[in-house]
Amino acid sequence: MKKAMKVTVPLKKPVKVSALLEIPAKAKCLLVMAHGAGAGMKHKSMNALAKALHEEKIATFRYQFPYMEKKSKRPDTPKVAVATVVAALEAAVRAAPKLPVFAGGRSFGGRMTTTAASEGELEVALGIVCFGFPLHPAKKPGKERGEHLENVGHPMLFLQGTRDELSNLKMLAPIAKGNKRITLFWVDAADHGYGVLKSSGRTEKEVLTEVAEATAEFMELHAP
Repeated sequence: MKKAMKVTVPLKKPVKVSALLEIPAKAKCLLVMAHGAGAGMKHKSMNALAKALHEEKIATFRYQFPYMEKKSKRPDTPKVAVATVVAALEAAVRAAPKLPVFAGGRSFGGRMTTTAASEGELEVALGIVCFGFPLHPAKKPGKERGEHLENVGHPMLFLQGTRDELSNLKMLAPIAKGNKRITLFWVDAADHGYGVLKSSGRTEKEVLTEVAEATAEFMELHAP
């Protein structure tokens, strides 16, 4: 089943953003999935990821942040992004109330989801899945963007490429090791967008299958 929807974000001046619910046959769980900073919910990378998840019987609810909806290149403030994450999760639960629900997203979308959780806004979610958590800007290693993670009470899955320029391995690994709620899954030879070099001997589809299988295992572990 595929259904285009609208989500109302309750800002001072409410805005509506696009959403897409896709439920495969015999779905086991639902992932409310936000896009990254530079590409919207229908970008080919989001389509490919959703397809891989569907093959693992994971339904998806993709949605736009307000800035992407109006085709701006400047990401929303954390306050607006968090409000959008919360509104999307609530809309997804209403649309598919029988499915165990998880939240997360690619890069910026995943970080805004963990930010919302750190503020106590995502109680209904059973866990959080981050497809490439962006710990810092490219070539500017730092840990500040991960400081809020200690306040997240949900189990979290970080699926990180070993060539990810936005998450220095030596910085991210200690953060995950020191937080019992984080499960860190390394995607060998992949970059931030899960792209791999031909010399790796793997295809993008194989990488996404690996990512989807790891996501399914995490969800099965934490779903009722």
